[in-house]
Amino acid sequence: MIRINLLPYRAARAKENIRKQVSIFSLLLVFVTLALWYSILHFNKEIESLETSIEGLNREIATYKAQADRVTEIEKALKVLEQKLGVIEGLKVVRRVPVDLMDSLTRLIVPDRMWITSLSFDGKNANLSGVAFDNRTVADFMTNIEDSEFFNGAELNSIQLQTIRGAKLRQFQLVCSKRPQKTK
Repeated sequence: MIRINLLPYRAARAKENIRKQVSIFSLLLVFVTLALWYSILHFNKEIESLETSIEGLNREIATYKAQADRVTEIEKALKVLEQKLGVIEGLKVVRRVPVDLMDSLTRLIVPDRMWITSLSFDGKNANLSGVAFDNRTVADFMTNIEDSEFFNGAELNSIQLQTIRGAKLRQFQLVCSKRPQKTK
């Protein structure tokens, strides 16, 4: 016997194909949605991790910046201190010069024949005024100055005869050029 299927075969198959396609599309849509949701969660975790790392690095930068500022302050203070030490060293070098100069002048004077009445300094020169018994004593004093370690030479500005307490003395004025001092 022959059986004839009167049901619309092709229509049922088309419905089933549509149902399969809709279910595959739905499953695919669910799968894509789950994959996107997982990706979003994963990237959010990474973003949070990176933000936490950035915050930690910013805290470290702030700490190091404070330390760098402190180092800068210390370097400035050190420069000021070095300048002060340089000034102190310079003063140490020149503090003995006036004492040594006066000591040298006392040794250069012709004993019991002359004396110095005034002494002044203006930069590289020393201006001397004094009184001597005679011209020879002034000449010996100038020779002593030229041979000294503190002066390059002496130039006589004036010499005058003057009577002091009944004695005829020579009042003189000299300009002596100072020799540059060696730093120790």
